[in-house]
Amino acid sequence: MARLADLTPEHFDWQLRDRVARVRLNRPDRKNPLTFESYAELRDLFRALPYAEDVDVVVFASNEGNFCSGGDVHDIIGPLTKMDMKGLLAFTRMTGDLVKAMIHCTKPVIAAVDGVAVGAGAIIAMAADMRLATPEAKCAFLFTRVGLAGCDMGACAMLPRIIGQGRAAELLYTGRSMNAEEGHAWGFWNALHDAEVLEDKAMELADRLAAGPTFAHGITKTQLNQEWNMGLDQAIEAEAQAQAICMQTADFERAYRAFAAREKPVFRGD
Repeated sequence: MARLADLTPEHFDWQLRDRVARVRLNRPDRKNPLTFESYAELRDLFRALPYAEDVDVVVFASNEGNFCSGGDVHDIIGPLTKMDMKGLLAFTRMTGDLVKAMIHCTKPVIAAVDGVAVGAGAIIAMAADMRLATPEAKCAFLFTRVGLAGCDMGACAMLPRIIGQGRAAELLYTGRSMNAEEGHAWGFWNALHDAEVLEDKAMELADRLAAGPTFAHGITKTQLNQEWNMGLDQAIEAEAQAQAICMQTADFERAYRAFAAREKPVFRGD
């Protein structure tokens, strides 16, 4: 196991408090775009999280009024126009690896979105387990607007599961912006909060999850993602096995003893 308390990333800000990590991109002057380097560093962070003994929940936050403006036009888009197929495929696989790392990191991820979340920024929000936003948030899967397909970083698989096939198709074909009210009504945003309280609300939710049972939360995240590819019989059996594993934890016994004593359980993650 590893500890990430002393992590000093170059391309994003990192804070860790009471087992809740907060990540934010650190180029607010450009509405927090991604570069080749920040993609790779974020991918490596989420790949490390399953082994981090001091992190239970991650909040991916906005920075100075914006979440993420997608791939940097000058640092990414320009160079991509000059790459051969091998280089292009290496890049698109790396961006997909960030989404896979978020899905498989075993920790709940909460996106707190203010301002723009477009392109890869929209994908990062989509890949989070829960999404909070401000009424000013604008989310756009704008790949077709730069001559690309809407099927980027898992969007055609994940977005329909969140908001439905027809709505996802419209956003992915047109690249138009989904406003906050639409996103909330469609189930993309779990809740809307004013900008001045957005991050506090995200941290409140994160603290609630970090209070546990954290081992069981990791199992829930795993099942939410693995059961996409299962039939109902397989899903029920997988959940039977998962729940049996959780029943062996000390947290399960703590909950029973607290219930019997009419007390609130205090979970410890074991």
